[in-house]
Amino acid sequence: MNKLSTLLPLLLLCAITSSAQEKNIYHKGWVDFNKNGKMDVFEDPSQPIDKRVADLLNQMTVEEKTCQLATLYGYKRVLKEEMPTPSWKNEVWKDGIANIDEELNNLTSKTDDAPTQYSYPYSKHAAAINTIQKWFVEETRMGIPVDFTNEGIHGLNHDRATSLPAPISIGSTWDKNLVRQAGETVGREAKALGYTNVYAPILDVARDQRWGRVVETYGENPFLIAELGKQMTLGIQEEGVASTLKHFAVYSVPKGGRDGAARTDPHVAPREMYQLYLYPFRRVIQEAHPLGVMSSYNDWNGEPITGSYYFLTELLRQKFGFNGYVVSDSEAVEYLYSKHHVAGDIKEAVRQAFEAGLNVRTNFSMPQTYIMPLRELYKEGKISMKTLDSRVGDVLRVKFKLGLFDDPYVKDTKAADKIVHTEQSLAMAMQMNREAMVLLKNANNLLPLNKASIKNILVTGPLAAEKNYATSRYGPSHNHVTNVLDGIRDYVGNSATVSYTKGCNIVDATWPESEIIETPLTEKEQADIDSAVTAAKKADVVIAVVGEDVERVGESLSRTGLNLPGRQLKLIQALQATGKPVVMVMINGQPLTINWENKYVPAILEAWFPGPESGKVIAETLFGDNNPGGKLSITFPKTTGQLEFNFPFKPGSQAGQGGANSWGKTSVNGALYPFGYGLSYTTFAYDNLQVSPEKEHQQGDITVTVDVTNTGQKKGDDVVQLYLKQEISSVTVYEYDLRGFERINLNPGEKKTVTFTLHPDDLAILDKNMNWTVEPGKFMVMIGQSSEDIKLKKEFEVEK
Repeated sequence: MNKLSTLLPLLLLCAITSSAQEKNIYHKGWVDFNKNGKMDVFEDPSQPIDKRVADLLNQMTVEEKTCQLATLYGYKRVLKEEMPTPSWKNEVWKDGIANIDEELNNLTSKTDDAPTQYSYPYSKHAAAINTIQKWFVEETRMGIPVDFTNEGIHGLNHDRATSLPAPISIGSTWDKNLVRQAGETVGREAKALGYTNVYAPILDVARDQRWGRVVETYGENPFLIAELGKQMTLGIQEEGVASTLKHFAVYSVPKGGRDGAARTDPHVAPREMYQLYLYPFRRVIQEAHPLGVMSSYNDWNGEPITGSYYFLTELLRQKFGFNGYVVSDSEAVEYLYSKHHVAGDIKEAVRQAFEAGLNVRTNFSMPQTYIMPLRELYKEGKISMKTLDSRVGDVLRVKFKLGLFDDPYVKDTKAADKIVHTEQSLAMAMQMNREAMVLLKNANNLLPLNKASIKNILVTGPLAAEKNYATSRYGPSHNHVTNVLDGIRDYVGNSATVSYTKGCNIVDATWPESEIIETPLTEKEQADIDSAVTAAKKADVVIAVVGEDVERVGESLSRTGLNLPGRQLKLIQALQATGKPVVMVMINGQPLTINWENKYVPAILEAWFPGPESGKVIAETLFGDNNPGGKLSITFPKTTGQLEFNFPFKPGSQAGQGGANSWGKTSVNGALYPFGYGLSYTTFAYDNLQVSPEKEHQQGDITVTVDVTNTGQKKGDDVVQLYLKQEISSVTVYEYDLRGFERINLNPGEKKTVTFTLHPDDLAILDKNMNWTVEPGKFMVMIGQSSEDIKLKKEFEVEK
């Protein structure tokens, strides 16, 4: 990097500042955005936001208003210049822009890498964002600041920002306090770097385990997703940046779990939609007040969401009370024309989305492809100024709430170097990685491994030396990753010999066809497995790291089978046949149907997609420094033939073939691992369940307490889970559902009393008229260590 390129943003900043001083738009306590020499109502920080919005709208032209309804994708996805140039005066954004997405974040993507010199050091990025913001403030007529948006579902999508494990890992922590801290970290780093809006959390309910984006969700249960999503949203927004929820709505159950070119046709009944797929959005909007929502590109019941007044206005704003702005998922508007065929051309698609309630169109194309049709529609009288002002007003209101009209710049750019990726944030991320570890099996207490008694360790498997799972399209990039092999080597040091052989690739040459047509091992594949077997015979313990990588699970990567891909099961079977103790570590993004492995392999650790510290955390867990306390946030089925198979479920819908009114022996029944499941290196006992009062009226709270004791020999975490069953109801409800959880840490012999409060909303069901209602009757409180492992029960009654 030469000195000139380093100085360029500073020189531009100085030039723009000098120009601004000549115009004298910066005054003590306010900015003269429209450069008219006086403090207008919209420029006065003491005025109410609604008055400021109305005043600004009154001064804007149609050209300026329509520019506030489109995204400019940042360099170099769409924007071709890293810094403002004279040519910008000829671009559509000469009249402003709603937001610039992923600007100079040094995106790492399979399809669109966007390297830039301005992403790092962090202070350089903050200064560059200021330079771009100053161009919009000073070089456009009204000076409306830009909302700088960015992804952030497992850490901010920026070069070397603090990285969190994948969202499915975050869901497995069941730790509300830690998720709140994670949100604060994402928000704090965004603010320091100049971003003002983070596209997170994802509130999609993952009910089809084949779906590739399971890895990006918190799991399958609406209550768990709502509780964790609420904390992530609160954490992000309390740092002064917006949280934008994804993807509204009914996005996560495409037919057959198919993603990619499909992206449509969820088969979901209305009641199920409200109870499962809308529930997290309703809760988070009403309890955390996010400033953004992203509309999804699927349809529901024949109606594309992004063209739906029902979804974007009636539900979102009128029923749920959302008052931020709605941004479209990329290409959602265009799909009205190109995929759903509810519009005859792009212009009609634009009209439908605009009338439905969409505020800002996002796509990987220049913003004028949306702005120009809008202007034409206005001139033709096909959209009204009233609606235009309403859509623009929503965007401006968010910008006022973010303080962009009071101080549009990063105040202290140099501070970013001390705020982003600190030792404190790294420690938080490490703790989240530790808490996400889920112990699935531990026969004869094989784990934790005894470091002192093990002299020879074989680390094998296609994921042992892999690193790509720690970096994704929607999270931080370019962080140093410690893979599992190196993590184990670092952990044991000179106390043991660690050997490595890969054993097999993640997939074979004919995969995924090999899932349905088995092919013989090639000579190379047989030799690789034989090599691992030879090494295993010399080892005291075998650690086999298997699963999926970023090419096997993620967006547009849905699967038809859920076994370990390729020859991995063959490798595990050959290793198990040696008679040596085998520990299977799984790195994967969705539940896998590991039936043979569960039956025969003595120890299985689910690590999901951990962050860059994965090797260190997995080693700590295998050797006992980290006692796994994570719980599954999604059901592991035994076979894809069982799907749909989730929690919660309607009475009898997941029953087996036993019982008075059924017969036969034609199916494999039950979960491989149920929702809420996870083992520990210690044991816990539950007693003294109390419910107060035992009779309560419909609008009252119920207090539930239970004592939990660590009855084992090791300090550990337990997730105490409260399930609620309504015994009689006017409509069919779920058999029982999660309505409370707390993650607690206990020393050996220590007892804690855990308190839950059940609110009326926790007891409410959708009645026959589709109204949320608390019906009188008896309810059963159940306390358990998983959805199937219920320890204590107690009844209470709701009276009229």
